Amino acid sequence: MLRWLALAPLILLACVLTLPVLSLGGSWFQFDAAARDVLGQMAQTVLPEYVLTTVALCVAVAVGVAVVGMLTASAVTLFEFPGRRFFEWALLLPLAMPAYVVAYAYTDFLQFSGPLQVWMRQSFGLSGRVFPEIRNTPGAVWVFTFSLYPYVYLLARTALAERASQLMEAARLLGAPLARRIREVALPLARPAVAAGVALALMETLADFGVVSYFGVQTFTAGIYKAWLAMDNRLAAAQLATMLLAVVALLLWLEHRAQHRMRFSTLRGQRAGSNEAQPSQLRGARAGLAIALCALPIAFGFVLPVLFMLRPLIGGWDELPWTSFVQWSRNSVWLAGLSAALATAIALALAFSVRARPGKVTRGVVQLASLGYAVPGAVIVVGLLLPVGWLQAVKPDTSVGYFVTATALGIVWAYMVRFTAVALQSVQSGYARIPGSLDDSARMLGTTGVGLAARVHWPLLKRSTAAAALLVFVDVMKELPATLVLRPFNSDTLAVVTYQLARDERLGEAALPALTLVLVGLVPVILLSRTLRTKA
Repeated sequence: MLRWLALAPLILLACVLTLPVLSLGGSWFQFDAAARDVLGQMAQTVLPEYVLTTVALCVAVAVGVAVVGMLTASAVTLFEFPGRRFFEWALLLPLAMPAYVVAYAYTDFLQFSGPLQVWMRQSFGLSGRVFPEIRNTPGAVWVFTFSLYPYVYLLARTALAERASQLMEAARLLGAPLARRIREVALPLARPAVAAGVALALMETLADFGVVSYFGVQTFTAGIYKAWLAMDNRLAAAQLATMLLAVVALLLWLEHRAQHRMRFSTLRGQRAGSNEAQPSQLRGARAGLAIALCALPIAFGFVLPVLFMLRPLIGGWDELPWTSFVQWSRNSVWLAGLSAALATAIALALAFSVRARPGKVTRGVVQLASLGYAVPGAVIVVGLLLPVGWLQAVKPDTSVGYFVTATALGIVWAYMVRFTAVALQSVQSGYARIPGSLDDSARMLGTTGVGLAARVHWPLLKRSTAAAALLVFVDVMKELPATLVLRPFNSDTLAVVTYQLARDERLGEAALPALTLVLVGLVPVILLSRTLRTKA
């Protein structure tokens, strides 16, 4: 009995973090004749378009990120050429760019009234549209490909660095030409890593709202917001959110399976990281091709979007709303700081519980908390607001709706559901480096419970905890779907203002908050690149 009482806070925490998913499942218990009519109407009208568009977008993005990520990872891992060490970390820079910022930058520069088409019409005497419209599905594929390929690049590079050089050298000694070595050694070795990276990129694609909404691409995420906010149909939004959640669950399963295969491949390599084999030296045209192969993704995913946003920022410098910008920044920092502190505290409590009581219940709670990052923000919003609507229908005079939608409670709750997993992963990696013998020694000296965590674990977890708080802080700063709906009144954040200004075609004013988000996003990218260089 005492054991279950001790586990009660963990079980309650698991219920809080999984409420959005549970409420979506509960919405199907209301499946009556009216719900059947709603689903039938969607199946006859918008649902086929949502399915076809989402599938087409995901297939195209999967191919794009797999090709770009694998080619760049192979180039910097298997070959030596001028600038290789620079490209090793620079290829991570697009991770600092929110995809919706990239979309706004390209639209501002390439649209009919943008500087490029205006210059070409004036210089060459052209008329009408010079380039095709970018705000469509192919344009979204371009944006997602060059914003998300680092997921594949990072995992594929890690997999190839573990074993590829040694196996490629062995194949060379057996007389295999370069093309065959790449095709039959490097590609099969990196296949699980590529699959895991593609799954992560597709989860980000499905969770996106800023790009698909701005480009007018009718995906499930855009349909969820349209059903809830435009059609005022909570049931339709819940059904669409459930379908999207099922697709995300499938991708999560594929990603876990690929990660398991990656661990298996790594364990087989007992001499990973040795200096017996070195990358093949490239010279002349081949070196130039490798440089171009690595430089183009950086240009398309980071350099050009930043330059495109700097142009309207500098041009309208005197008209920038600095007073409002300070308020937007204050709101963003406040929400991000509060969420980072709470998520890190929850992660520390969960990780310590698993360390102190490694039972099925604690492991189950941690696994449930770890799934939150895979849940799209749109699904979390619907999952949080559905119980509020049910409660208000039963008890109209309740004030729960006010606290969830008009205060910071709702948005911080959504952030905890989505980003606790980020903090938990970092804290658990820190705990993995603390030997269990320290706990045994502390217990022999009479230190247990909170004293063990405070006096033994905490001094060794400070760096991991700081990294966890930083990652959550940056993710919250860039989060758009949940913030757009659940933010408190008169509390616009940088992400929301960037979206609203771009939606109103005020891209010059959107440049300031957009580039601020990019600067914030650069911090974890720099730390990640330093970590990779240290390991190398």
